[in-house]
Amino acid sequence: MTRRVVARTAREALRSLLRVRPGQKPELRDAEAARTFGWGRDEAEQAIGENLQRMRDLQYKMFAQRRHSVLIVLQAIDGGGKDSTIRRVIGAFNPQGCSVTAFKQPTAIDLQHDFLWRVHQRVPERGTIAVFNRSHYEDVLVARVENLVPREIWSERYARINSFEEVLRESSTKVVKIFLQISRAEQKVRFEERLSAIDKQWKFDPDDLEKRRKWNLYRAAYRDALGRCSTSHAPWYVIPADRKWFRDFVVSQILREELESLPLRWPKLPYDPAKIRVV
Repeated sequence: MTRRVVARTAREALRSLLRVRPGQKPELRDAEAARTFGWGRDEAEQAIGENLQRMRDLQYKMFAQRRHSVLIVLQAIDGGGKDSTIRRVIGAFNPQGCSVTAFKQPTAIDLQHDFLWRVHQRVPERGTIAVFNRSHYEDVLVARVENLVPREIWSERYARINSFEEVLRESSTKVVKIFLQISRAEQKVRFEERLSAIDKQWKFDPDDLEKRRKWNLYRAAYRDALGRCSTSHAPWYVIPADRKWFRDFVVSQILREELESLPLRWPKLPYDPAKIRVV
C-alpha cells in the first residue's frame, strides 16, 4: 500500500476504536482523555483541513439531494469543549443548511410536555444538518444526578430515547452522537483559564463548581447513558478531548466518514441540460 493509503486506513480505524459498542459500558477513566493513538499534532492538523473540505462537499450534495439529514449530538461535562468544537469543526458547514441548538434549562412551557417535545421540534429537515449542544440526554444526566425527577422516571427514559432515535433513522436522519471526554485535571485548568481571561470570564458559572464536586456521579451517569443508548444506527463516540487539536481531528474524521456512509447522489433533473440553450 502507498503511504497515503496507509494514512487513510489509520484515520478510519479511529472511528471503530472510539465507537461504543451496543451494550458496552465505557470506563471513562481520566487517563483515557489524553490519548492520541500515536498521532502527532502536525499530521492531525493537516488531516483536519482535508476533512473539513470533504465535509463541505458532502453537505452541498446532501443539501441538493434533499433525501437525507444528519443530527449531531454533542455532550460533555462543563469545560469539555462543545462550543469550540462547534466553532472549529462544525463551522465548516454552510450555515444555510446547518442549525445549532443549545438546550439549556427547560422553560415552563417545555415542562408542560414530555421530555422529548422540545427536542423533536429541532431535528433537521431533509437535506440539512442539525447540531445539539447538549440534548435529550440531559434528561438522564442532569435530571438523574441532581434528582430533578424520581429514579423510576429517568430510568425509563433510556428506552424512550432509543425509540426516538429509531424513528429518526426511519425518517432518513442519521444520528451521530459525540461525547467529549476530558479529565478532572484538565477541567480544573480550563476553569482557571476562564477566571483569569477577561474574554472568557462570562463563560464561568459558579454552579459549575458544585457539579465538579459530583464528578463521579456524572461519570457514572454518562457511563450508563453511553452504554444503554449506543446502537448500530445511532452510535456514541467517546472522543479523548484533553488535547484540543486531537479532539478536532477525530470529530472531523468521524463526521466525514458518517457523511460518506450516506448514499448521496446529485438529484435527477426534470429537464435535459444538453437541450437547453441560453441566449
